[in-house]
Amino acid sequence: MDDGDFKINLTIVGLGLIGGSYAMAFRKVNKGRIWAIDLNENTLKKAAKKDIIDEGYSMNNAYIPLKKSDIVIIAIYPEALIEFVKSNVSNFKKGSIITDVLGIKGKNIDYIQNILGNDAEFLGGHPMAGKELSGFDNADGAIFKNANYILTPTSKNKRETIDAMRKFVRAIGFKDITEVTPERHDEIIALTSQLPHVIAVSLMNSSYVDSSIKHFIGGSFRDATRVARINPDLWCQLFTKNKDNLLKVINDFEDSIDELKKAIEEGHTDNIKRILEKASSKKDGII
Repeated sequence: MDDGDFKINLTIVGLGLIGGSYAMAFRKVNKGRIWAIDLNENTLKKAAKKDIIDEGYSMNNAYIPLKKSDIVIIAIYPEALIEFVKSNVSNFKKGSIITDVLGIKGKNIDYIQNILGNDAEFLGGHPMAGKELSGFDNADGAIFKNANYILTPTSKNKRETIDAMRKFVRAIGFKDITEVTPERHDEIIALTSQLPHVIAVSLMNSSYVDSSIKHFIGGSFRDATRVARINPDLWCQLFTKNKDNLLKVINDFEDSIDELKKAIEEGHTDNIKRILEKASSKKDGII
């Protein structure tokens, strides 16, 4: 499988923002068929009419494309992922690769790999891309351009499968592709993805934020609160299913903000400068 030269039969389960963006992106590089499975019949019709997918199927008819698919990308909520795999365990094509897009991995991967056995191979994946707006109407294949992608293989994944997925996602624009254990993924994502959402939500919900500040908002406030326009159903599941890791980084963040708060309260300018310089230096080395 050469980069940018694919003939893969692909099914995308869940044609929302990420699933729809995947369909758009792979349409440009994949010569094989692209099918979609979704609860919303109108979304499927819209995608087919725009030639983003070849055909759409309801959940009841998921077996039709699954039996023919070389790769299946499951882009639905955490709780729905397990149920979908359980319901279709006998429908996946033998030798197919199944992956997800979830921001948490936890014990899901072990469970899925165990119920699939050796007939199909599940390899966890996490595209570090998106928008603050959800749904198929906001899908855009360009969101993956130069984005990070995380693979979470286990001992049950074959090296050839991991390498194939690396090539497949690189073809639609992902730049840096990292491999970590599912456990380590969840630890880091609590900090780099979930905590920023917690902070943005908390800032918007603070008592001083109301319509009276509208004309006093600049770039810094917009940047800090961009992800506060959030999908409650999805992020409630992401927060609670990774709560141990998330609570650790929230506690650490509270310690960090308390240190700055104390320096400000005491008027200790040397400490304030030291804290600000430390943050600036760390940012330059990471972002």
